[in-house]
Amino acid sequence: MELHQLRYFCAIVEAGNFTRAARRTNVAQPSLSQQILKLEDELGAKLFDRLPRTVRLTPFGTAFLPKALAILRQVGEARTEIQEMSGSEKGTVVLGTIPTIAPYLLPRILRGFATQHPTIQVRVAEELTPVLLERLRSGSLDLALLALPVRGDDLLSTELFREPLFAVVPSNHPLASKKALSLRDIKNDFFLLLKEGHCFRENTISACQRSRLRPNIVFECGQFSSILAMVSAGMGVSLVPEMAVEKRSGCCFLPIRDLQAQRKVGVVQLKHHFATRAHRTFVEHLERNVRLPTHSEMPVIEQVKVL
Repeated sequence: MELHQLRYFCAIVEAGNFTRAARRTNVAQPSLSQQILKLEDELGAKLFDRLPRTVRLTPFGTAFLPKALAILRQVGEARTEIQEMSGSEKGTVVLGTIPTIAPYLLPRILRGFATQHPTIQVRVAEELTPVLLERLRSGSLDLALLALPVRGDDLLSTELFREPLFAVVPSNHPLASKKALSLRDIKNDFFLLLKEGHCFRENTISACQRSRLRPNIVFECGQFSSILAMVSAGMGVSLVPEMAVEKRSGCCFLPIRDLQAQRKVGVVQLKHHFATRAHRTFVEHLERNVRLPTHSEMPVIEQVKVL
């Protein structure tokens, strides 16, 4: 039994099939499949039921999974503890983040960190919040950058900042010339929202509930770019966090007159996860550099209206 076989096994469980696992581990699918067959032969038991588009753990695989995770976690902790003892600033940080944060915040954060700490590698995984929390608990992530709060007595959350929500309406909308609006002003409009599973959808629904508004949802998708394209086409209105406010033809972004219409962004980690020097250095960098630009610092552009 070899460590890479355990890694492949855990990757298949996490990805749900051999194809995605091969992509995530940068291994050709035939090689990955062959290693799993060797592992099954050595154990004398079948670990997966191979279905047409997915895999399912057998009872043997279910029993083997926590043992494999524990072995990989112990090996990883042994490696990082030795690196800590050497006193050198090097290592790897595995960061998870949600899709409504990653493209807006991480490029600047990671560029600055790489310049200041070239011997520390940051690997990033973009997933929805439930998947990130599962991966934190399994030990395959060190940190998760996401919207707070999250539930779990085993988790440690550190709030980094709060950002207001903006309404986005078509540029020819009757309210487009306003400096701000309340959500009840758009109660009769069609709403375009992120689909179930995205935590920002819950931010939007909560803001609507506070305004006693039941949004008429006509379109759901997995990314802001699709929503903004639909708004630009005049198909409805939506809400976005401040970091997603951008210059976009056909869209007008307006502040919302509700001080509670905001989201909290923070970093989450396991309470008892061994924090390496690299880990601590990256968290400190986040806390120092995660500040969003203020309204006065934003570029003045025609299609984005700010107070």
